[in-house]
Amino acid sequence: MRHLSRAIGSIMPSATMAIADRAKEMERNGIDVISLSIGEPDFPTPAHITEAAIDALQRGETHYAPSRGIPELLEAVAEKLSTENHIPISPVDCIVTAGAKDAIRLLCQAVLNPGDEVIILDPSWVSYEPCIQMAGGKAVHYPLDPVTFQPGESLVEAITPSTRMIIVNSPSNPTGSILTRSSLGMIADLCFDHDLLALSDEIYEKLVYDGAEHISLASIHEMAERTVTINGFSKAYAMTGWRLGYAAGPSEVINYMNRIQQHSVSHPTTFVMWGGAAALKGDQSCVAKMRDEFARRRSFVISRLRQAGFACAPADGAFYAFANVGGDDSVIASEWLEEKHVAVTPGSAFGAPGWVRMSYATSMERLEEAMERVCGE
Repeated sequence: MRHLSRAIGSIMPSATMAIADRAKEMERNGIDVISLSIGEPDFPTPAHITEAAIDALQRGETHYAPSRGIPELLEAVAEKLSTENHIPISPVDCIVTAGAKDAIRLLCQAVLNPGDEVIILDPSWVSYEPCIQMAGGKAVHYPLDPVTFQPGESLVEAITPSTRMIIVNSPSNPTGSILTRSSLGMIADLCFDHDLLALSDEIYEKLVYDGAEHISLASIHEMAERTVTINGFSKAYAMTGWRLGYAAGPSEVINYMNRIQQHSVSHPTTFVMWGGAAALKGDQSCVAKMRDEFARRRSFVISRLRQAGFACAPADGAFYAFANVGGDDSVIASEWLEEKHVAVTPGSAFGAPGWVRMSYATSMERLEEAMERVCGE
């Protein structure tokens, strides 16, 4: 049809959602499918967060709010970033968005012009490139070391006169690896040397294990002036369906993001933002409890995969096991789904052929059954 957008036509559907849809279809047909494909905590949203949103509803917080977010949440975001992440930031440098994914979309549209290039470190989350494409930009893929999953000195060779931004995701989806201080320092140097902006996706920052250290890129050197830090509530607080995220960075960039938000969603749902404020300002023991359970599952899944002969990426954070299965990962993932009834996401979707991503954000009982089906007893 000649009325359809060529730009949108060039964007591939989400492989993660496609696998999940097929798994749900099989379940509707009575097949016992264990889905390890979606990155969604299996815990309920902590009660004090839900109660804060209910209280907001009951007192009438159901009308328009400021487009950048309610002041209470903006202040909580700025305080969190300043104290926990050591990023010098104020509420005027922050914006609340309808999920972290939408913050990424807003940023790409705010800073990219047609033909501008953005470097993505592969393996990478499936939605970075579509967000770049929708803004008229071009994704440039740089492969990380397949053992350490750190960038090398050759990263500089990916930079051209058209490069405008580099995307950093640590802890990583899909690998679970964390960029070291040395790697982040190298990226910071390249940003200064070549006048680049950085997008630092830190949605998994609170899910780190075995003493691993998460470091915010914006806390290094003077990177706060050229980094947009993006985060949200979905992973740490089990709030995927709430669709609430935030971004913080140079005020000029945040203001441009806000212009787009004003003419699209206007602002995130008003009473949801009160839940977000409660999440950041309330007791954080709920996060620690979920993280401890993820750590237990992580240890089990990684151990079983390695015993079965699958090499795995360093799973220092997030809630994914990224396993090297060799061969055609799409075929293997399809076989596991159709024959073993275990849904995983092919690594090709993340720019890593021969690998698969497994989410261990499901019960230990289901994980034990999944490992038996995939690895054998």
